[in-house]
Amino acid sequence: MKKGALIGCGFFAQNHLHAWQELSGVEILAVCDRDTALIRETADRFKIERTYADAAELLNAEELDFVDIATTVQTHRPLVELAATSGVNIICQKPFADTMEDAQAMTRAADDAGVTLMVHENFRWQSAIRAVKDVLDSGRIGDPFWGRVSFRSAYDVYSGQPYLATDDRFIIQDLGIHILDIARFLFGDARSIAASSKRVNPLIKAEDVATMMLVHETGVTSIVDCSYASLMPRENFPESLLEVDGHTGSLRLLPGYQLVIQSADGTEQQDVSPPLLPWAERPWHNIQESVRNIQEHFIDCLNASASPETSGLDNLKTLELVEAAYLSAADGNRTIQLTGS
Repeated sequence: MKKGALIGCGFFAQNHLHAWQELSGVEILAVCDRDTALIRETADRFKIERTYADAAELLNAEELDFVDIATTVQTHRPLVELAATSGVNIICQKPFADTMEDAQAMTRAADDAGVTLMVHENFRWQSAIRAVKDVLDSGRIGDPFWGRVSFRSAYDVYSGQPYLATDDRFIIQDLGIHILDIARFLFGDARSIAASSKRVNPLIKAEDVATMMLVHETGVTSIVDCSYASLMPRENFPESLLEVDGHTGSLRLLPGYQLVIQSADGTEQQDVSPPLLPWAERPWHNIQESVRNIQEHFIDCLNASASPETSGLDNLKTLELVEAAYLSAADGNRTIQLTGS
């Protein structure tokens, strides 16, 4: 039995707790948050007896295998370093860090302490995205040479997460990081990126639209586009739509989780809809399923003493894409060569 604690009881952290309670071989012993009303409400909802307002007190008092850090990005470095020095394994919410310096420092801290560090980069763990990866790995459409990963919506994300409207950075750091990670997952690491961004909604502070072009080390060129300002005939939130062209075929992940594969054998359509977990609700169910999947992967890695797919070290490459996208957009869409952090 792996014993853990949750640090941060905000909007999205509720999904983490639902998922932990569904997984076998895991027990959440305590929750921690500086908001006393929120922590009491969360503890009551999930029947967790022990609560803390201070993470250091939590780590001193509890015998833990891991902590799940589900706080805002500005708090990640001190919390990750605190957990690492306490010898506790860590799953940390995305975005992992505000700066590459902080991300590298956290990765070093975990490595020096000999603890596992995984970033909660969950979009690639959606069942529809995994189904696309399976098709690509099977060779059914040959070697990919072009792809598109798209997330366009007018869904009101600000009501549940009001800080998104006031932060200095928005869509590339909050959503684009997921979509860029999907591109890495499907097509391999990128060697260059060019980006443009725009603020369409006058009531928010930062960008709500971004378009990025990546050239991958595999030779694939991909387009990654994100928008929270696109009023569509059909609201697809929170689906990521995909297009991939290969040397012997193509695939499309269409709205409604319909996967269409065109190959030499003809056209095949599959329904790759995510399951509706008992605690999930539409339209969030694909995201909620991916939370369960990535947390299960984390526990599997702890049990096998294996490195997670989205380790801190791996996530440095996704964060480098985010930073390079902001640099490119601020500098006239200049192509940025990547170092492969």
